[in-house]
Amino acid sequence: MAETKREIERKYESDESGLPDLTGVAGVAAVVDKGVAHLDATYYDTVDERLAASSVTLRRRTGGSDAGWHLKFPVAPGVRDELHAPLSDTLPDDLAGLVRSRVRGSELLPVVRLRSVRDVRHLVDADGGLLAEVAVDAVHAERLTPGGAETQWTEIEVELADGGDPAVLDKVEKRLRKAGVRPSASASKLARALAETVPAEKRPSASAGEPVTAGDHVLAYARTQRDAIVELDPAVRRDAEDSVHSMRVATRRLRSTFKSYGEVLDRAATDPVADELKWLAGELGRDRDREVLTERLTAALDEVSADLVRGPVSERLRTWSSAEHGGARGRLLGVLDSHRYLALLDTLDALIADPPLLEAAGKKPRKVIAKAVKKDFRKVTGLVQQARELEPGTDRDVAIHEARKKTKRTRYAAEAGGPALGKPAKNLVKSMKALQNLLGEHQDSVMARQTLRELSAVAHAAGESAFTYGLLHGREEQRAARVEAELPGFWDGIKDGTAGL
Repeated sequence: MAETKREIERKYESDESGLPDLTGVAGVAAVVDKGVAHLDATYYDTVDERLAASSVTLRRRTGGSDAGWHLKFPVAPGVRDELHAPLSDTLPDDLAGLVRSRVRGSELLPVVRLRSVRDVRHLVDADGGLLAEVAVDAVHAERLTPGGAETQWTEIEVELADGGDPAVLDKVEKRLRKAGVRPSASASKLARALAETVPAEKRPSASAGEPVTAGDHVLAYARTQRDAIVELDPAVRRDAEDSVHSMRVATRRLRSTFKSYGEVLDRAATDPVADELKWLAGELGRDRDREVLTERLTAALDEVSADLVRGPVSERLRTWSSAEHGGARGRLLGVLDSHRYLALLDTLDALIADPPLLEAAGKKPRKVIAKAVKKDFRKVTGLVQQARELEPGTDRDVAIHEARKKTKRTRYAAEAGGPALGKPAKNLVKSMKALQNLLGEHQDSVMARQTLRELSAVAHAAGESAFTYGLLHGREEQRAARVEAELPGFWDGIKDGTAGL
């Protein structure tokens, strides 16, 4: 499996004079010469450079202390997560999986070769500990695709030591600037190489301006969610914290957009895509729902006094959670490699590139978007009223859950319309999020009670006491009842939520 490292570095333009004197930088006790390395890296991408468009770099490099395959994902300006795999002739499978959402069925081709002569210095503290590595790179770049050119430059790269204090970079930069060195205009060597060697016929045209029509606004929001799904894919594969939840939310936002804005985008075209997004959200939700339930039930069990815990309740809960997680994790990785999922990404690309716009898409945005948001809000109003009129029980539980789903849709519709509707939309987003959280507490209670009944049945079959499960079930009923009691007053405070739209 590839190793992951957080890379924090800054790049600077340099003339041929080399590295300015860095002795005396605050906290730096010595500048240690580590010699010269000769690096030879080939960067891979699709023919239409999808990785570069996402600021993702994939290279195979020889020379230096870390020869091998390197895959880098942007985290923040000057910060990237780098995954390293041993040198081999072909791309390792685990790295190939991490770029699959972008590459899909396209072939990865060598696009740029960078040969660098790297003069390395280590900045160390009084104890000899590494603070940062500074390198002067003389770079020769060659585009490997037809019609490309060659270019060369010299740059200074300062990389923070693992676990180091970022303030070190500020102190080094202060000294470099004083010596006349300025930050690089390019985020990476590859970005500069691509920009300086691109064939004339492929140079980018002027980008589109600000959204003008209703269609512009809706598509901008849809595009953002499509991009989020693609960009979160590698994080989900690596099991990064909150990645599954974030990808699921982006999937739901996109599906809701298609449904809310049916007068802008033809639902004859978007409904089949929405169905596939629902499938994907369901697959993403399997493990997330388990995680939420585990946290809830564990916290609830911790509140039970020891004399009321009968039998191995905690152990059963852990066993249930681990078994569910293992199965869901394997299934999700299979989904991300499936033809169905990759076809969905292709379909989203095609739909956004050539959207099925209706007449309303060409109109001014405010009226069209406000109409869609108000329509969704009216549905929430009806469902909340229905839930309030029902007696406690399964029917009310179902009605509250439906109200929660429509609340989410209204929230996402208002988010999409935010740039056109301004503060009223922002206020509605805030109130719908609060309502969603309240109704979500009720739904979590419903799911927790179902799980407790299942665990109780297993415990009973094993000859164990079901007392504690029943106790927890009763407490969950009380939590749901509190939400139901709070709902009328809460709703009365936001029932005019579309005022000003």
